[in-house]
Amino acid sequence: MSTITTTVTDTTPAAPAPPGQPDIVYAPDYQKWQARAARRLASEALSKTVPEGFPNQLSGDLVWEGDKLAETYDWTYMLNEDQLAEIDRAAQHFKSLGLSLGHLSPETFPLPTLHAELRRLSRELHTGHGFFVLRGLRVDDYTREENAIIYAGVSSHIAAQRGRQDHKFDGQPADVVLTHIKDLRGEKMAAGGAIGSPAYTTDKQVFHTDSGDIVSLFALATAAAGGASKLASTWRVYNEIARTRPDLIHVLSKDWDYEVFEKADRQWTERPLMFHAEATESRPERIALQYARRYFVGFGALPRCPGIPPISEAQAEALDTLHFLGDRFCVNTNFQKGDMQYVNNLAVFHARDGFTDSFEQERHLLRLWLRDPENAWETPEVLRPRWAQLYEGITPESQVFPLEPYIRSAGHKGR
Repeated sequence: MSTITTTVTDTTPAAPAPPGQPDIVYAPDYQKWQARAARRLASEALSKTVPEGFPNQLSGDLVWEGDKLAETYDWTYMLNEDQLAEIDRAAQHFKSLGLSLGHLSPETFPLPTLHAELRRLSRELHTGHGFFVLRGLRVDDYTREENAIIYAGVSSHIAAQRGRQDHKFDGQPADVVLTHIKDLRGEKMAAGGAIGSPAYTTDKQVFHTDSGDIVSLFALATAAAGGASKLASTWRVYNEIARTRPDLIHVLSKDWDYEVFEKADRQWTERPLMFHAEATESRPERIALQYARRYFVGFGALPRCPGIPPISEAQAEALDTLHFLGDRFCVNTNFQKGDMQYVNNLAVFHARDGFTDSFEQERHLLRLWLRDPENAWETPEVLRPRWAQLYEGITPESQVFPLEPYIRSAGHKGR
């Protein structure tokens, strides 16, 4: 499927660079990437092999290219009328229970015939191509709360655990498990701070991952123009880097100084962006990727903290390499109103084109961070503290589902 999309100019000024930082900002520059690569190839003795123990190439369904993928994989699961009716009955049943939305589960949102298909799709996330889209939900037939109920209810059959996306709401401690992706500039801006994340602007989001095992989006409305959702296979990108620039696998698999945007005892942590897991009797060899560019170069009102060591020229090249190879091999999922998209966040990374809203049509997505304990990949050891922040200690009673958009703590300057 073609990945040609409407181009919309970024509107957020680049965040100021900290002292000593290479010439790199959030919006990738192809010419600068090529020039940096040429300089390093000419002046440095770069490794010609991947790190010891890492694969020279990966194989399997997770190795795909966007322009060829539709020939072998239909990632869109179209819900039929009987399934839509079953989802509607489940929503009405849940509402009749008088429970808070944190109690949404396969038991309280029963899908007796669709359940088996959703479990199959969970396996597709973890052992197949790493993503799929559910299509056909009629969001205009439901209230905002009913759409949230349907989204979380259906998702509970795919992955039982909902992750914590924010630790406070309305200034109070909270386990926020549902968030909104929408342009929140201007009069909608959260009091106390300007926007420091592209999720709350109309700007392009460059290739990155979210936190957790599965990232899911539900399109309540699409943009008037642009806003394409792009996905790229981490394994295909790994294979290309391992074949052409194995030195960058060394860079990606060593520790980086990773900024912590939420309030914390320390402003950064050290960890790799890329992780290798050897094959065992129960699982194949795997490569996982976990990173977001803004944590190293800043965005908008959240520049990289000057107290954190600057990234290196090699790291700057690696960030651009991930983005431009992701863009080269990506697929546009043709995200439509009513679609629910599910992505294996360890095996597939994603981006979004810039977009333009109109008075009549404003892009508005809901997001869940999910985990399926039955099928989940083993969490790399260094990521386990972060996974604990996401998934541990959440009870049905503590879960908060904001029905109106707001800017998460990690996305605004008033953090």
